[in-house]
Amino acid sequence: MARSVYLTGVGAGGGKSTVALGLAELLSRQVERIGAFRPLVPGHGPDPILALLTERYRIDLPIAELHGATYAEAAALVADGRREELISRIVQRYRDVERRCPAVVVVGSDFADGGDGAGPRELAFNARLATEFGSVVVPVIDGLGQEPEAVAAAARGAYHDLDELGATVLAVIANRVPGPMALPELPVPAYTIPEVPTVSAPTVAEVAAALGATLLAGDDAALARDVLDYVVGAAHVPTLLDHLTDGALVITPGDRADLLVAAGAAHVAGQVSLAGLVLTLGERPDPRAMRLVEKLGTGLAVLSVPSDSYDTVAASSRIEGRPSAANPRKVEAALGAFEGRVDTVGLARRLRVSRSERVTPLMFEYDLIDRARATHRRLVLPEGTEERILRAAEILLRRGVADLTLLGRPDDVARRARELGVDLAGAAVVDPAASDWRDGFAEEYARLRAHRGVTVDLAYDVVAQPNYFGTMMVHAGHADGMVSGATHTTAATIRPAFEIIRTVPGVTVASSVFFMLLADRVLVYGDCAVNRDPDAAQLADIAISSAGTAARFGVEPRVAMLSYSTGTSGAGADVEKVAAATELVRERRPGLLVEGPIQYDAAIDPRVAATKLPGSPVAGRATVFVFPDLNTGNNTYKAVQRSAGAVAVGPVMQGLRRPVNDLSRGASIPDIVNTVAITAIQAAGQPS
Repeated sequence: MARSVYLTGVGAGGGKSTVALGLAELLSRQVERIGAFRPLVPGHGPDPILALLTERYRIDLPIAELHGATYAEAAALVADGRREELISRIVQRYRDVERRCPAVVVVGSDFADGGDGAGPRELAFNARLATEFGSVVVPVIDGLGQEPEAVAAAARGAYHDLDELGATVLAVIANRVPGPMALPELPVPAYTIPEVPTVSAPTVAEVAAALGATLLAGDDAALARDVLDYVVGAAHVPTLLDHLTDGALVITPGDRADLLVAAGAAHVAGQVSLAGLVLTLGERPDPRAMRLVEKLGTGLAVLSVPSDSYDTVAASSRIEGRPSAANPRKVEAALGAFEGRVDTVGLARRLRVSRSERVTPLMFEYDLIDRARATHRRLVLPEGTEERILRAAEILLRRGVADLTLLGRPDDVARRARELGVDLAGAAVVDPAASDWRDGFAEEYARLRAHRGVTVDLAYDVVAQPNYFGTMMVHAGHADGMVSGATHTTAATIRPAFEIIRTVPGVTVASSVFFMLLADRVLVYGDCAVNRDPDAAQLADIAISSAGTAARFGVEPRVAMLSYSTGTSGAGADVEKVAAATELVRERRPGLLVEGPIQYDAAIDPRVAATKLPGSPVAGRATVFVFPDLNTGNNTYKAVQRSAGAVAVGPVMQGLRRPVNDLSRGASIPDIVNTVAITAIQAAGQPS
């Protein structure tokens, strides 16, 4: 059983960051913490791959301890004939990391960076280290600009060379291949990952830094755009317009106000989606032209550089981007490329890393994406022009988490996406007001609400509202679930669900839970968002639903029915309600571990539990906490969130026949991604 996987390039480059991310993501779903290691690193500044893995996967070891030696140190030892001393030093430093981490991703050396012994010597060096580490090996072939025959030959050669050197090869991966191709049949799996321009494309910010440019206009979002092409503007406006391409950085002399305005107008009109504009020769544009560009609201960065257009293009074309923690869009694009072409389930099975019994926050978050990808449901997002929704949608589409429908006028959604520089390829856009479904939805809503006096005419106006329209899509089977609330209140999100979708038969009340991601564990809190003062029967429903939700998401349910007293130590109507609810849970779910009434400290702290409820299978080990009322639950989850630095994922609705989930209006982009993934998993567990 391997404790680590060793990633080695075959020649320089190869996009090892993409494969390292994919392998780290795979391992992070199985163990409570992963480590990262590089045998050799440049001596100047933090290694970019280590910096990325350390931040994304919350590796709490100092980055200075995650490598064996610098290239300069290695070259000096080899030149002195002390190669074995170098090997010994690297192995010792690796063991220091391995002792503290259940699994380690090792990214092998790239001697092309250090200038010493590329080719066979490099491969032999990495094979030797992998053997010393006890690692399985994944060779990465760079397919960029290569013919399929050359890539196939390199893959075959890499496997056989490593095998002859005594390494255990896990799989062979050809990265950045130009198009569909098959690798030769080998004794191990072989995968190809296509070239994804957005992964290796520099951002406008990276180009600006490399050129020493001055920013004349644009914000952080404008600087984060990917540069996929370069267009030099020197001719007349019609000629420039003919040559503009999506993702192009327009480079033109600073005194060509006509080209500056024309490019900005083409971008705003939707003719093309540009990356930005670079004005050369140190010439500042006419202030009147700049004011016009700003009034157009292009959302593009305008840079000024002292060099001429030729030198600017030459310098820009040498800049290559790479995934980094500072650019999560590239990280998600890289992971999407890896997961789209690599059998991660099969690869995980071949790795055979012992899965942790405890679910950690990192495992929980990354497992959500993996499970949602496997279900691939259809979800609707009513807030189709909200920035956070659109940025989250781009991530979800790139990772293949779900098929998405955004609600809004198509022109408005396209314009907003263009302003933000996000790629929504693959998402459907539906305008509730103009949809062919509106008439049918109105008739169905009127039928469902006839007992409330709702007519078809009234329903026609109601179902045009995004949340009602989205809920009707779920009800009618056009979507499997809905996520809303980034700009709407909780009531506006869940009221349509209560009216249209309603609860699962046998469940008297819909409720919610929060997944509380603490530093070392995941807890489930219910109900902290919906029911103000549930009675005993409703509280029992909430407990059973919460336990089911916990189990569905990999948290073993041990349910604590919370009160201000433990066991029989207190009295009063509130305690009696919790006691009655606990008995109802035991009657309805005899196999479920449940304890109540119980105080929070006795539920979570084994030392307190040993005093207050010795011998209880739940006390001190609870994972599901059911609060007696909304006041207690809402305040407690917020107190834990703020005081303990916990991440609260939710509220996640439960008890509905189809999943509809609410977002906090302060939801971050990762919050939205997680909630959509949760909704997809819930939808997969619902009867069709």
